[in-house]
Amino acid sequence: MNFPEKISVIIPTFNRCAMLGKAVDSVLHQDYPDTEIIVVDDGSTDATREMLHSYGKRIRIIRQENRGVSAARNRGIAAAEGELIAFLDSDDLWLPGKLKSQAAFFADRPGAMICQTEEIWIRKGVRVNPKKKHRKRSGMIFEPSLHLCLVSPSAVMMRRKLFAEVGLFDENLPACEDYDLWLRVSLRYPVFLMDTPLIVKQGGHEDQLSACPGLDRYRIASLQKLLDKEKLEAKQRRAVLRVLAEKCRIYAGGCLKRKKTEEARYYREIGHAAAEKEASVS
Repeated sequence: MNFPEKISVIIPTFNRCAMLGKAVDSVLHQDYPDTEIIVVDDGSTDATREMLHSYGKRIRIIRQENRGVSAARNRGIAAAEGELIAFLDSDDLWLPGKLKSQAAFFADRPGAMICQTEEIWIRKGVRVNPKKKHRKRSGMIFEPSLHLCLVSPSAVMMRRKLFAEVGLFDENLPACEDYDLWLRVSLRYPVFLMDTPLIVKQGGHEDQLSACPGLDRYRIASLQKLLDKEKLEAKQRRAVLRVLAEKCRIYAGGCLKRKKTEEARYYREIGHAAAEKEASVS
């Protein structure tokens, strides 16, 4: 099969020298003929700089002051030369054939804008099975994605032109930035799933953003932004308002347990208003 499109692989990293080399190597071991690897070092203070230099011209290195993973990915997108974009988190790995399999998917489906692969989960060195709620779906996944993120950055490949339509990662979100972007994408386009697991998703380490407490407040902010800025059909608006009310209720309950009374009141009010609006959407 002819593969005319260049793929840009973007790896954001911050102080993960011990893991980063395996991630980069897993890209170098891919068999796709036209690939560029862009590593965006988001202000690392460990040995990342020296380790990256050992790869020479096989990778492109961009350094910036620490601004977070969204800014790092966006910097990589801006520098990318490929028409297809793939991301790899610096604590994950790709299995052989990942790039070629997804490029073949796009070659067969010129109208597709984004696809992801299945994944293998490793937690603290032990393989685990995802819970039923984390099961990936294929197609128009907007409404199920409101509850939790069903797209993995390391599993995704997307057409570069998609960013011109939906925007980039929101640099105001210190976490759940992927949840935010995939909602904007899945609102407009199907997210296709390839059933073969082609990434190893590693978790359980202390610096994971997904392990940070209080993440629902960022998801709440993302849902509010959807309501304010996106053109939603009535069914979609009701779904967003319903999930917003639910997340506000849960987050407010957590605030009360931590004795953050004012914060709990603030999110309860947002939740009540969302519930009232849902009832009025026709």
